[in-house]
Amino acid sequence: MRIGLLADTHIPDIEQAVPDRVMDAFRDVDLILHAGDIYSRSVLDYLQRVAPVLAAKGDDDYILDERVKDRHVLMLEGKTVWLVHERPYSYRSGTPKNGHLKGSDPSEAADIIVFGHEHRTIVERQDGVLLVYPGSPTFLAYRRGPGTVALLDIEQGEARVRILEL
Repeated sequence: MRIGLLADTHIPDIEQAVPDRVMDAFRDVDLILHAGDIYSRSVLDYLQRVAPVLAAKGDDDYILDERVKDRHVLMLEGKTVWLVHERPYSYRSGTPKNGHLKGSDPSEAADIIVFGHEHRTIVERQDGVLLVYPGSPTFLAYRRGPGTVALLDIEQGEARVRILEL
């Protein structure tokens, strides 16, 4: 399974629309995950032309849409994938807690956490959990212009991430 990942599009604040290069990068994906700070439902509608879309609610999002939640917990090809806007606190402090959030169901422990908010690319493992910030296609490092997206491939129980510069 191939999943397109992006975050922090900030449309129409930073750009007027999703850059065409994003659609080119995602042309063969089965699913698109947007890690928040979307600003406009039109972003999700546009991405949905390529594949089904789910999104995390960003700290600046006020979108009412069934595709947008504070946290999605997905079982994809045998891996539990979380889609959130901000990296869970335990993975910021350097003291991971096996992919659990306070009050979360232990059966939902994350194998992969896709998040946004940080405006820099991150692909790292902590306590056996793959953490992925795909970057922003429009506002990477808080600079306007071409940024990054990512492709997450999950096959035979293995997950691989590629960051793509636009």
